[in-house]
Amino acid sequence: MIGAGTMGAGIAQVALEGGWRVALHDAVPGATDRAIDLIRQGLTRRAEKAGRADPARSATDALLALDVRPSVARAVEGAHLAIEAIVEDLEIKRRLFADLDDAARPDAILATNTSALSVSRIAEAVRRPERVVGLHFFNPAPVLPLVEVVAGRASAPWAVERAAGIVDGWGKTAIRVADAPGFIVNRVNRPFTLEPLRLLRAGATTIEAIDEAIVSAGFPMGPFALMDLIGIDVNLAAARGLFEASGRPPRFRPSPIQEELVAAGKLGRKSGEGFYRYVDGKATGPAQRFIDRDGRGIGAQPGPSSIAERVVLAIVNEAYRAVGEGVASEPDIDRAMQLGANHPFGPFEWARRTGVHEVTVMLDALSDEDADTFRPALPLLREAKAGL
Repeated sequence: MIGAGTMGAGIAQVALEGGWRVALHDAVPGATDRAIDLIRQGLTRRAEKAGRADPARSATDALLALDVRPSVARAVEGAHLAIEAIVEDLEIKRRLFADLDDAARPDAILATNTSALSVSRIAEAVRRPERVVGLHFFNPAPVLPLVEVVAGRASAPWAVERAAGIVDGWGKTAIRVADAPGFIVNRVNRPFTLEPLRLLRAGATTIEAIDEAIVSAGFPMGPFALMDLIGIDVNLAAARGLFEASGRPPRFRPSPIQEELVAAGKLGRKSGEGFYRYVDGKATGPAQRFIDRDGRGIGAQPGPSSIAERVVLAIVNEAYRAVGEGVASEPDIDRAMQLGANHPFGPFEWARRTGVHEVTVMLDALSDEDADTFRPALPLLREAKAGL
C-alpha cells in the first residue's frame, strides 16, 4: 500500500480484515504512524460491532500482519498487488508507477485508487501496462461496499478479473467499468450537486427547501448537507476534474457558488461553515449568505416533488449517456449508484418504473432551460421509441 493518508489507511485496513499481509509506505514523515493509529481505531470499532470479547486485542492481533517499509521498492518486494493512494496529480502518479513497475514482481498487479485521473494515462509510464488497473475505493473504505474496478485501454483481462476477485474476497462489491472521466459514480452522480446549485444560483429556491425535497424523495441526505459533510473543496475538486477530463461540457461546469465558498475558506463542517453553520459539528441553520431576508429572488418556489424530479431526471439522463458510451452496463450502474452514492434506487430502475416514454417527455420539457443537461440521451430515445 503506497500512500498512508485517509484512503491508504482505509484500504490497508480492508486488506488486513481480508486476511492479507500488508506492507505500507509513505514518504511523508509521520504519515505511517498516523495511519497505524487510524487502522487500529478502525479495527477496534469493527471488532466491537462484531461482538468480540476483547476488541483491542483483536485489533492488535490483526496489526501483526502490517509492516511499515522505508521505500517503494521495499514495500512492493514480493507483493501480489500494489495499490497507490497518493496525491491526485497525474505526473506524480506516473513517476510512482514507473518505480513500481521496476520494483514489483512481473506478475504483480499495479492498481491506482484515483477517482478522477485516467488509468490509461497512468499506465503509459510503465513497460507492462497490461497489469495496471484502477481500484477506486470510496471513503470510508472499510465501510462503503463499492469498488470500481477500472480497465484502462491496455489493461489485460486477467489483471482486471484477478483484481476484481481480490476485492470480492475482501468482502467488497467489485463493479467493472471502462476508463472514462468520473468512471460511474463521480460522473452519473454529478447532477446530484450541480443541479441544486443551479437552482440556488437562479434564486429559484433555498438550500433548506432543496435538501428537504431530496430527503423526502428517499435519499439519506440532501445535496447541500452532503457537500458540507465531505468538504466543499473536495466536491469542487471532483467537479473541476470531471469538467476538464470530459472536454468542458456546460452540464459539468463547476458552480461559482462553490468557487466563492472555497475562496472564502467556508468548506463545510470542517471549517464550521459552508452552506450551513455548525457548532460542535451540528448544523444550526443556513449560513448567513444563504438567508434571503426579504425574499427577493425567491418568487414562486417549485414544490418538493418538482425539485427532486428535476435532480433525478438529470441523473437518469447522465446514466443513459454513460451506457451509450460503453462506460458500464445498466445493472452495474444501478448497483454502483446505490452502493457508492447511497441512492435509494438505480437510475434505470427509476426510469422503467416511471415509464421510459414519460421520462423522455419530462426531460424534453426541461431541455429548453438547459439543453446539455436535459436533452434526452440517444439510448433513452431509442428505448422509448422501441417501446411505442
